[in-house]
Amino acid sequence: MVQLSYSQINRDLLKTMSPPGRVYYTILVLDLLVLAWGIFAWGYQIRTGMGVTGLNNPVGWGVYIATFVFWIGIAHSGTLISAILFLFRVKWRNAVYRTAEAMTVFALVVAGLFPLIHIGRAWLFYWLLPYPQRGYLWINFRSPLVWDVFAVGTYLIVSSTFFFTGLVPDLAVVRDQATGWRRRIYGFLAQGWMGTDHQWRHYSRAYLFLAALATPLVISVHSIVSWDFAVSIVPGWHSTLFAPYFVAGAIHSGLAMVLTMLIPLRRIFQLETYITRDHLESIAKLLILTTLIMVYSYLTEFFIAWYGGNRFEQATFLYRAVGDYALAFWFMLVFNAIVPLLFAVREIRRSIFSLFTISILINIGMWCERFVIIVASLAHDYVPFAWRTYKPSWIEVSILAGDAALFFLMFLVFAKLLPVVSIVEVKELVPPPVKEEAMQ
Repeated sequence: MVQLSYSQINRDLLKTMSPPGRVYYTILVLDLLVLAWGIFAWGYQIRTGMGVTGLNNPVGWGVYIATFVFWIGIAHSGTLISAILFLFRVKWRNAVYRTAEAMTVFALVVAGLFPLIHIGRAWLFYWLLPYPQRGYLWINFRSPLVWDVFAVGTYLIVSSTFFFTGLVPDLAVVRDQATGWRRRIYGFLAQGWMGTDHQWRHYSRAYLFLAALATPLVISVHSIVSWDFAVSIVPGWHSTLFAPYFVAGAIHSGLAMVLTMLIPLRRIFQLETYITRDHLESIAKLLILTTLIMVYSYLTEFFIAWYGGNRFEQATFLYRAVGDYALAFWFMLVFNAIVPLLFAVREIRRSIFSLFTISILINIGMWCERFVIIVASLAHDYVPFAWRTYKPSWIEVSILAGDAALFFLMFLVFAKLLPVVSIVEVKELVPPPVKEEAMQ
């Protein structure tokens, strides 16, 4: 990167915002078709009722809540890579944090849909909000859904503000290169940024403050999500381990999703100079750390069930391993606790194919973990008379596919409207230009 000039960095990183080609439109059309099918399935569910899903008694939470927890976990990667690594002044974050931040905001938007989908009557979602009204209907602050509204809402506001703040200097670069109505739009978004010393001083302070504010949210948000389960008495849920266990799993899945999104991005937009193997390898090293934490969490969870002597807990964990959902359980263990340890081999963590494949397996394993925790515990409760299995219906599968399509749609739009790599922070890694070059 030391051979690059400021003008070359501008050209390379703004090239991603050029008019899309045939491949982009093909992917966009396929994505929109899947999204349209998901919207149709949701409309059918609203019209017909929740009976079209596979939800039953006692399994009142299914793939909707499992996927909600999964997307909240994905959203943690942006805060980790952007805020925490910024506070520690880790330089390799500069090339990857913009994508991670965008992924955080998009994942939170997607996750926020699932409580609305799950409650059935989505138009009554405002009952979850703490507002006074003439009917004297007040929300139940002991409800986990209300906790999620506060936690996810706060995280979304702070993450969006943090994301936009980091974009302002780059938006000014785009404004200076754009023409016509695009110049006016980007000029408005750039908020009058001119790059003066006064602006940089206040910008640096504000960015540091937001990074420090966002960092505790990594722990608080997913801890609150874990309390949705831990405050109950359902076997397999009632555990003080859940808060750190869920936080570690969230970071684990989020880092894997960053790899899943970055690798095609750098190939499609030819960003190998800016998103290098060293950057991807650094994420893989972090995944080794989170994998070891996940292994410790799994062992602790199994040990507590055995050592505690609670036969209901023991029966639940045995059912997870050999019962109706055993396949998902073993996917969880293998993909989350064994496969990522292959990154300990340098040749594997520097192989693009291996990085991409293992990241997808981790995402599958983390979704299976949420599914096993939620469904297996509810399906195999205290009373054998109430045991019942759960299978997702085509409606649920269609909505999940549409929800994933919405996430990728937002990412496709982001890649064409905003710089996917921070222009300003990449320039900080190259030597200052001479006066003639700086004027370009």
